Amino acid sequence: MSYTFNDPAIQNFLADGTRTGHLAYTASDGRPLTVPIWFVVDGDRLAFNTGATTAKARAMQRDPRVALCVDLQEPPYGFVTVQGAVELSDDLSEVARIAAACGGRYMGADRAEEFGARNGVPGELVVWITPTKVIAQLDATA
Repeated sequence: MSYTFNDPAIQNFLADGTRTGHLAYTASDGRPLTVPIWFVVDGDRLAFNTGATTAKARAMQRDPRVALCVDLQEPPYGFVTVQGAVELSDDLSEVARIAAACGGRYMGADRAEEFGARNGVPGELVVWITPTKVIAQLDATA
């Protein structure tokens, strides 16, 4: 089913708990690739961090089109796939902000700043996905 990114049900699904995102991008030879990521909802975009020299960073610099799939692995089962284009930045204040937000989400609020300080350093990037299409099934048991 097609939704908009700003639909409260979509926002809640994406922000709930510690669900890992599965980022799909394209290798230089055209192969589709996926990798698990920690992410946060950042206003009207999704955000995560990566190293500037990683395969996914190089791929996104070459081709900004990506998809991120997030699933619920217990009843009522469900998924949200966000297709979009990325914007990358090495602005250290933003890199650290998103790293701290991801650290807080996945490791607990008490470790957020530690994670931000560890990952908000030169050589890291913040990646924002601006959604262009959302496909979801929020209750596969219905």
